[in-house]
Amino acid sequence: MTKNSYIGELAAEFFGTMILLLFGAGVVAQVVAANLGNHDSIAWAWGFGVVFGVYVSGRLSGGHINPAVTIALAAFQGFPWRKVLPYVVAQTAGAFVAALIVRFSYADWIDKVDPGHTYKTQIIFSTLPGNGEPGISLTTAFFDQIIGTAILVFVVFALVNARNNPPLSNLAPVAIGFLVVGIGMAWGANAGYAINPARDFGPRLASYITGYSTAWTDPNGTPYWWVPIVAPIIGGLIGGGLFQFSINRFIVAADEAAEPTPVGRDVPR
Repeated sequence: MTKNSYIGELAAEFFGTMILLLFGAGVVAQVVAANLGNHDSIAWAWGFGVVFGVYVSGRLSGGHINPAVTIALAAFQGFPWRKVLPYVVAQTAGAFVAALIVRFSYADWIDKVDPGHTYKTQIIFSTLPGNGEPGISLTTAFFDQIIGTAILVFVVFALVNARNNPPLSNLAPVAIGFLVVGIGMAWGANAGYAINPARDFGPRLASYITGYSTAWTDPNGTPYWWVPIVAPIIGGLIGGGLFQFSINRFIVAADEAAEPTPVGRDVPR
Protein backbone atom coordinates (compact mmCIF):
# COMPACT_ATOMS: atom_id res chain seq x y z
CA MET A 1 0.00 0.00 0.00
CA THR A 2 1.38 3.39 -0.95
CA LYS A 3 1.99 6.20 1.48
CA ASN A 4 -0.69 8.33 -0.20
CA SER A 5 -3.33 5.63 0.16
CA TYR A 6 -2.51 5.26 3.86
CA ILE A 7 -2.86 9.01 4.32
CA GLY A 8 -6.19 8.68 2.55
CA GLU A 9 -7.33 6.08 5.08
CA LEU A 10 -6.51 8.38 7.97
CA ALA A 11 -8.18 11.33 6.25
CA ALA A 12 -11.28 9.19 5.75
CA GLU A 13 -11.40 8.27 9.43
CA PHE A 14 -10.85 11.91 10.41
CA PHE A 15 -13.63 13.30 8.24
CA GLY A 16 -15.98 10.36 8.80
CA THR A 17 -15.77 10.85 12.57
CA MET A 18 -16.07 14.60 12.13
CA ILE A 19 -19.33 14.15 10.22
CA LEU A 20 -20.59 11.84 12.96
CA LEU A 21 -19.94 14.47 15.63
CA LEU A 22 -21.27 17.39 13.60
CA PHE A 23 -24.64 15.65 13.55
CA GLY A 24 -24.36 14.17 17.06
CA ALA A 25 -22.99 17.07 19.09
CA GLY A 26 -24.96 19.47 16.91
CA VAL A 27 -28.31 17.90 17.71
CA VAL A 28 -27.55 17.73 21.44
CA ALA A 29 -26.64 21.42 21.37
CA GLN A 30 -29.90 22.20 19.62
CA VAL A 31 -31.93 20.26 22.19
CA VAL A 32 -30.05 21.26 25.36
CA ALA A 33 -29.17 24.87 24.58
CA ALA A 34 -31.88 25.98 22.13
CA ASN A 35 -34.66 23.73 23.50
CA LEU A 36 -35.53 22.57 20.00
CA GLY A 37 -36.15 18.83 19.77
CA ASN A 38 -36.18 15.93 22.21
CA HIS A 39 -34.56 12.58 22.97
CA ASP A 40 -35.91 11.03 19.78
CA SER A 41 -34.36 13.72 17.61
CA ILE A 42 -31.05 13.11 19.40
CA ALA A 43 -31.21 9.37 18.74
CA TRP A 44 -32.11 9.82 15.07
CA ALA A 45 -29.50 12.50 14.38
CA TRP A 46 -26.73 10.37 15.92
CA GLY A 47 -27.90 7.54 13.68
CA PHE A 48 -27.82 9.78 10.62
CA GLY A 49 -24.34 10.91 11.64
CA VAL A 50 -23.19 7.30 11.65
CA VAL A 51 -24.75 6.62 8.24
CA PHE A 52 -23.15 9.61 6.57
CA GLY A 53 -19.85 9.22 8.43
CA VAL A 54 -19.52 5.63 7.27
CA TYR A 55 -20.44 6.58 3.70
CA VAL A 56 -17.78 9.31 3.76
CA SER A 57 -15.04 7.01 5.03
CA GLY A 58 -16.08 3.52 3.99
CA ARG A 59 -14.36 3.27 0.60
CA LEU A 60 -10.91 4.27 1.84
CA SER A 61 -10.74 3.09 5.44
CA GLY A 62 -13.65 0.74 5.99
CA GLY A 63 -15.62 3.34 7.91
CA HIS A 64 -14.66 2.43 11.47
CA ILE A 65 -15.11 5.96 12.94
CA ASN A 66 -14.85 4.39 16.40
CA PRO A 67 -11.74 3.13 18.25
CA ALA A 68 -13.74 0.33 19.88
CA VAL A 69 -14.64 -0.98 16.41
CA THR A 70 -11.06 -0.60 15.16
CA ILE A 71 -9.63 -2.51 18.12
CA ALA A 72 -12.23 -5.27 17.82
CA LEU A 73 -11.52 -5.62 14.10
CA ALA A 74 -7.81 -5.95 14.86
CA ALA A 75 -8.47 -8.54 17.55
CA PHE A 76 -10.86 -10.74 15.57
CA GLN A 77 -11.02 -9.77 11.88
CA GLY A 78 -7.40 -9.36 10.83
CA PHE A 79 -7.20 -5.58 10.76
CA PRO A 80 -3.48 -4.68 11.07
CA TRP A 81 -2.50 -3.78 14.62
CA ARG A 82 0.07 -1.30 13.30
CA LYS A 83 -2.82 0.82 11.99
CA VAL A 84 -4.83 0.87 15.21
CA LEU A 85 -3.13 3.82 16.93
CA PRO A 86 -3.07 6.03 13.79
CA TYR A 87 -6.76 5.28 13.19
CA VAL A 88 -7.61 6.11 16.80
CA VAL A 89 -5.71 9.39 16.61
CA ALA A 90 -7.45 10.34 13.36
CA GLN A 91 -10.86 9.47 14.79
CA THR A 92 -10.26 11.43 17.97
CA ALA A 93 -8.94 14.43 16.04
CA GLY A 94 -12.00 14.43 13.80
CA ALA A 95 -14.30 14.38 16.82
CA PHE A 96 -12.28 17.17 18.45
CA VAL A 97 -12.53 19.46 15.42
CA ALA A 98 -16.24 18.80 15.03
CA ALA A 99 -16.82 19.66 18.69
CA LEU A 100 -14.96 22.95 18.27
CA ILE A 101 -17.20 23.79 15.30
CA VAL A 102 -20.34 23.02 17.31
CA ARG A 103 -18.98 24.97 20.30
CA PHE A 104 -18.37 28.04 18.14
CA SER A 105 -21.66 27.80 16.27
CA TYR A 106 -23.80 27.37 19.39
CA ALA A 107 -21.78 29.71 21.64
CA ASP A 108 -24.55 32.30 21.91
CA TRP A 109 -27.17 29.74 22.90
CA ILE A 110 -24.80 28.11 25.39
CA ASP A 111 -23.90 31.44 26.99
CA LYS A 112 -27.60 32.32 27.17
CA VAL A 113 -28.75 29.20 29.02
CA ASP A 114 -25.53 28.30 30.87
CA PRO A 115 -23.15 31.27 31.17
CA GLY A 116 -21.08 29.45 33.79
CA HIS A 117 -20.41 26.52 31.44
CA THR A 118 -21.59 23.85 33.86
CA TYR A 119 -22.66 20.24 33.55
CA LYS A 120 -25.99 21.50 32.20
CA THR A 121 -24.45 22.06 28.77
CA GLN A 122 -21.33 19.93 29.11
CA ILE A 123 -23.46 16.98 27.96
CA ILE A 124 -23.50 18.60 24.52
CA PHE A 125 -19.91 17.45 24.16
CA SER A 126 -19.28 14.52 26.48
CA THR A 127 -21.27 11.94 28.38
CA LEU A 128 -22.05 11.82 32.09
CA PRO A 129 -23.69 9.26 34.39
CA GLY A 130 -27.44 9.69 34.07
CA ASN A 131 -26.81 12.49 31.56
CA GLY A 132 -25.89 14.69 34.49
CA GLU A 133 -28.82 13.68 36.72
CA PRO A 134 -27.99 12.37 40.22
CA GLY A 135 -28.45 8.78 41.31
CA ILE A 136 -26.54 6.84 38.64
CA SER A 137 -23.34 5.31 39.97
CA LEU A 138 -20.05 5.13 38.17
CA THR A 139 -20.30 1.33 38.29
CA THR A 140 -23.68 1.38 36.57
CA ALA A 141 -22.37 3.75 33.90
CA PHE A 142 -19.29 1.59 33.35
CA PHE A 143 -21.22 -1.62 32.79
CA ASP A 144 -23.81 0.22 30.72
CA GLN A 145 -21.07 1.27 28.31
CA ILE A 146 -19.74 -2.28 28.12
CA ILE A 147 -23.21 -3.60 27.24
CA GLY A 148 -24.01 -0.89 24.69
CA THR A 149 -20.71 -1.25 22.86
CA ALA A 150 -20.88 -5.05 22.94
CA ILE A 151 -24.27 -4.82 21.20
CA LEU A 152 -22.86 -2.36 18.68
CA VAL A 153 -19.82 -4.42 17.70
CA PHE A 154 -21.67 -7.77 17.75
CA VAL A 155 -24.26 -6.49 15.27
CA VAL A 156 -21.72 -4.55 13.18
CA PHE A 157 -19.73 -7.76 12.73
CA ALA A 158 -22.92 -9.47 11.58
CA LEU A 159 -23.79 -6.67 9.16
CA VAL A 160 -20.39 -6.51 7.44
CA ASN A 161 -19.75 -10.27 7.30
CA ALA A 162 -19.86 -11.29 3.64
CA ARG A 163 -20.82 -14.86 4.60
CA ASN A 164 -23.79 -13.77 6.73
CA ASN A 165 -26.26 -12.39 4.16
CA PRO A 166 -25.30 -8.76 4.88
CA PRO A 167 -27.28 -5.77 3.59
CA LEU A 168 -26.74 -5.42 -0.16
CA SER A 169 -26.61 -2.43 -2.53
CA ASN A 170 -24.21 -0.65 -0.16
CA LEU A 171 -26.87 -0.39 2.54
CA ALA A 172 -24.70 -1.59 5.43
CA PRO A 173 -24.07 2.01 6.63
CA VAL A 174 -27.84 2.58 6.78
CA ALA A 175 -28.31 -0.58 8.82
CA ILE A 176 -25.50 0.45 11.18
CA GLY A 177 -27.14 3.86 11.56
CA PHE A 178 -30.42 2.20 12.55
CA LEU A 179 -28.44 0.09 15.01
CA VAL A 180 -27.10 3.23 16.71
CA VAL A 181 -30.60 4.75 16.79
CA GLY A 182 -31.83 1.61 18.53
CA ILE A 183 -29.00 1.65 21.05
CA GLY A 184 -29.71 5.30 21.78
CA MET A 185 -33.39 4.63 22.36
CA ALA A 186 -32.77 1.54 24.51
CA TRP A 187 -29.48 2.28 26.28
CA GLY A 188 -29.23 6.06 26.61
CA ALA A 189 -30.39 6.73 30.17
CA ASN A 190 -27.52 5.43 32.30
CA ALA A 191 -24.52 6.98 30.56
CA GLY A 192 -25.56 8.72 27.35
CA TYR A 193 -24.48 5.82 25.08
CA ALA A 194 -21.04 7.12 24.13
CA ILE A 195 -20.10 3.61 22.85
CA ASN A 196 -17.17 5.30 21.13
CA PRO A 197 -14.00 6.55 22.90
CA ALA A 198 -13.18 9.10 20.17
CA ARG A 199 -16.71 10.49 20.19
CA ASP A 200 -16.35 11.23 23.91
CA PHE A 201 -12.70 12.12 24.50
CA GLY A 202 -12.23 14.47 21.53
CA PRO A 203 -15.24 16.66 22.39
CA ARG A 204 -14.44 16.44 26.10
CA LEU A 205 -11.03 17.95 25.39
CA ALA A 206 -12.61 20.58 23.15
CA SER A 207 -15.05 21.57 25.90
CA TYR A 208 -12.25 21.78 28.46
CA ILE A 209 -10.15 24.21 26.42
CA THR A 210 -13.22 26.35 25.67
CA GLY A 211 -14.36 26.98 29.22
CA TYR A 212 -15.66 23.80 30.84
CA SER A 213 -13.36 23.42 33.82
CA THR A 214 -15.20 20.33 35.09
CA ALA A 215 -14.98 18.45 31.80
CA TRP A 216 -13.05 15.54 33.30
CA THR A 217 -15.34 14.73 36.23
CA ASP A 218 -18.93 13.80 36.95
CA PRO A 219 -21.21 16.13 38.99
CA ASN A 220 -19.88 14.51 42.19
CA GLY A 221 -16.33 15.54 41.30
CA THR A 222 -15.28 11.96 40.56
CA PRO A 223 -12.93 11.54 37.58
CA TYR A 224 -15.14 10.17 34.81
CA TRP A 225 -13.32 10.82 31.53
CA TRP A 226 -11.79 7.33 31.46
CA VAL A 227 -15.11 5.46 31.65
CA PRO A 228 -16.24 6.18 28.05
CA ILE A 229 -12.78 5.10 26.89
CA VAL A 230 -12.12 1.92 28.82
CA ALA A 231 -15.64 0.49 29.00
CA PRO A 232 -16.37 0.74 25.25
CA ILE A 233 -13.06 -0.94 24.40
CA ILE A 234 -13.92 -3.80 26.76
CA GLY A 235 -17.44 -3.97 25.37
CA GLY A 236 -16.20 -3.99 21.79
CA LEU A 237 -13.87 -6.89 22.50
CA ILE A 238 -16.68 -8.79 24.22
CA GLY A 239 -19.11 -8.16 21.37
CA GLY A 240 -16.58 -9.03 18.70
CA GLY A 241 -15.49 -12.16 20.53
CA LEU A 242 -19.06 -13.32 21.06
CA PHE A 243 -19.85 -12.96 17.37
CA GLN A 244 -16.64 -14.63 16.33
CA PHE A 245 -17.02 -17.67 18.56
CA SER A 246 -20.81 -18.05 18.75
CA ILE A 247 -21.85 -17.18 15.18
CA ASN A 248 -19.02 -16.72 12.73
CA ARG A 249 -17.24 -20.01 13.33
CA PHE A 250 -20.46 -21.89 12.55
CA ILE A 251 -21.01 -19.82 9.40
CA VAL A 252 -17.48 -20.67 8.26
CA ALA A 253 -17.99 -24.35 9.06
CA ALA A 254 -21.30 -24.42 7.16
CA ASP A 255 -19.73 -22.77 4.11
CA GLU A 256 -16.80 -25.15 4.14
CA ALA A 257 -19.13 -28.14 4.40
CA ALA A 258 -21.16 -26.87 1.45
CA GLU A 259 -18.15 -26.33 -0.84
CA PRO A 260 -18.06 -28.86 -3.71
CA THR A 261 -15.08 -31.17 -4.09
CA PRO A 262 -12.71 -29.76 -6.76
CA VAL A 263 -12.71 -31.72 -10.02
CA GLY A 264 -9.88 -34.22 -10.22
CA ARG A 265 -9.29 -34.42 -6.47
CA ASP A 266 -9.80 -37.74 -4.75
CA VAL A 267 -12.68 -37.88 -2.32
CA PRO A 268 -11.59 -39.30 1.07
CA ARG A 269 -13.28 -42.58 1.92
